[in-house]
Amino acid sequence: MGYLSTDKKKITTKTFAEMKQAGEKVTMLTAYDFTTAGIIDAAGIDSILIGDSASNVMAGNADTLPITVDQMIYHARSVARAVNHAMVVCDMPFGSYQISREEALRNACRMMKETGVDALKLEGGVEMIDTIKALIDAGIPVHGHLGLTPQSVNKFGGYGIRAKEEAEAEKLISDAIALDKAGCFAIVLEKVPAKIAAEVTRQVKAVTIGIGAGNGCDGQVLVYADAMGMTQGFKPKFLRHFAQVGAEITKGVQAYVDAVKTGDYPNIEESY
Repeated sequence: MGYLSTDKKKITTKTFAEMKQAGEKVTMLTAYDFTTAGIIDAAGIDSILIGDSASNVMAGNADTLPITVDQMIYHARSVARAVNHAMVVCDMPFGSYQISREEALRNACRMMKETGVDALKLEGGVEMIDTIKALIDAGIPVHGHLGLTPQSVNKFGGYGIRAKEEAEAEKLISDAIALDKAGCFAIVLEKVPAKIAAEVTRQVKAVTIGIGAGNGCDGQVLVYADAMGMTQGFKPKFLRHFAQVGAEITKGVQAYVDAVKTGDYPNIEESY
């Protein structure tokens, strides 16, 4: 049984571990604002991610690199205020943890203090282990991210599938094991072959959250605007539209425009 809005239990890292042990899939969607987060939380989602994808979805940037710590704090604080049940995870943005372990810890502590989120997510494998351990030692739950790591888009030269070749697949598995041993409670696996993601899932205690990584992961994550049919011109293979919110908003706006233009709105009952 999932943790629905009628269930008063707050989902934590311990809940994640229990769900994996029980074979219950973990559900995660992104959110970036108070109103959307409240709707998603009440619908029964297990976890809400304030992704650095806010750079694309909210600000219209071409990639995730421009978004700042201050901007992530703004979005994360708004989301955390709305959520009662889901675990709330926030991305550490590009440049906030790569410079040094001390800088990463400083930014992480600030993000936790000023947002009220439950955990932080950062990208990278063995090269990030010292930083991850520092955050965990400070009492901050860490969510890893492997495979396609959008903050490294310029290094990869695009958003193509990762770990197709044997050497990269072996590194991804070893990276996941290293993150698991370091204490990450969960790991996103993005755009990797399903068989590799399933193998990682078998080898780690951490909950694996897939996006474009097949059905062998412990859970799945999508950007809410993509999953709800709000994003225009974006339909990768892994994306399913679970609603057509964009089309409904368009119809609603058109109806509003028509009602105002014709003088139908506001009517007598809607006037003081």
